[in-house]
Amino acid sequence: MPGKVHVESDYDVSPDALWAVTKDLDALREMNARMVKMEGLPSGNMYAGQDMTIRTSLFGLLPAQDYRIVITDLDDTAREFRSSEHGSGVKTWNHIGRVIATPTGARLIDEIEIDAGGMTPLVVGWANLLYRSRHKPRLRILKTRGAFT
Repeated sequence: MPGKVHVESDYDVSPDALWAVTKDLDALREMNARMVKMEGLPSGNMYAGQDMTIRTSLFGLLPAQDYRIVITDLDDTAREFRSSEHGSGVKTWNHIGRVIATPTGARLIDEIEIDAGGMTPLVVGWANLLYRSRHKPRLRILKTRGAFT
């Protein structure tokens, strides 16, 4: 049975500024750097139909393994993307990321459905940590880009 991850992160920036960081693969690499090394991830913005096979290594310590990410949908107007992912022991990792406006700025909502067989509870727990760990690096990236007014 698949497990679910739901993480919401609020920022005092415009929804457009947060969306720009959300779809930026260079920002993704930087935000994940402490927990996942991502070899072969292209630079630039993700786009609908993009199909990437990269190599991932937990904490850069475990042997790198193939991991496939397909951006199945990306809508700049709705500020939403969907990806279908698998590899490194994960059968399916279906991710919806969306940015919404809030009274004080913007919120990023990540919803992930994960099937890793018998390891699903462990992978879901790790994914919760991973997505929460992105908050501070994302703040740093937003600050570097001048998103805070």
